[in-house]
Amino acid sequence: MPREDIRSDRSTSPTGSEFFNALQQMSRDWMGRATAEVELGLKLSKNLTAAHSVPDAITAYQEWLSEEMSARAEDARLLMSNGQKIVDASSRLLSSSWTSGSMST
Repeated sequence: MPREDIRSDRSTSPTGSEFFNALQQMSRDWMGRATAEVELGLKLSKNLTAAHSVPDAITAYQEWLSEEMSARAEDARLLMSNGQKIVDASSRLLSSSWTSGSMST
C-alpha cells in the first residue's frame, strides 16, 4: 500500500478525527482564554483610569487579582482536561495504527 494511502486512511479514521477534534477543541478553549485575559486587562485599565484615590486603585487591583486567580485556576482545569483528551485520543490512534499495521504485514 503506498504511503499516501496509509496517511489518508489515518486522517479519515474515527480515531484520527477524534484526535484532531480534541486538538481543535483545545485551540478554541485557549483562544477563548486569551480573549478573556485581554478583556480582564482592559477592565483593570478602565478601573485604574476611573480611580480617583489610592484606595480606589488598590480596590481595582484587588478585584483584578481575584479574577486573575480564578482565571489561572480555570486555565489549570482546561490544561488537565485537554491534556487528558489528547492522551486518550493519541493512545487510541496509536493503538488502532498498531493493530492495523500489524494485520497488514
